Amino acid sequence: MRTITIIICLLISSISLSAQDLYKATDGEISFFSEAPVENISAINKDVKALINAKNAEVAFIVTNVGFKFEKPLMEEHFNENYMESHKYKVSVFKGKIVDEVDFTKDGTYEVTAKGALDIHGVTVEREIKGTLTISNGKINLTTEFDVALKDHKIKIPSVVVKNIAEVVKVTVNINFAKK
Repeated sequence: MRTITIIICLLISSISLSAQDLYKATDGEISFFSEAPVENISAINKDVKALINAKNAEVAFIVTNVGFKFEKPLMEEHFNENYMESHKYKVSVFKGKIVDEVDFTKDGTYEVTAKGALDIHGVTVEREIKGTLTISNGKINLTTEFDVALKDHKIKIPSVVVKNIAEVVKVTVNINFAKK
């Protein structure tokens, strides 16, 4: 828990802060779906920490890997012990910048792209992630859906279960923000 607190503090301090420009996640979720011939696997994490700095369009998300909840307890155990090695890699993080023009003071829906670093399983990969930013009454909703190739983050699939797990999983993000 101490490690997670330190990482959150570092993320917050690395984003230039101005109280009137900072939006903090109030609720939301990050989920993933793996479609495979033998069995589909999905998990959801509702313990998401995230920030958007409206002044410079920086955005950061962090989730604890053990926070993903599965339909079957055995799937959750295998995810944490065998694939994510959650005892070693406690969190997954995205830190980047929205590259499109967004007027955070004006209600509307914006198609945006964030460029930044996605760190999963201790491996950081530069990514461009497209999403939708909706601003309404001073609140922000951010949604996106993107694919993550397990090999890009050195997540190994044992040959014995290779048909049970997709090599690429679909990640879905839906986060609500309010001014901090």
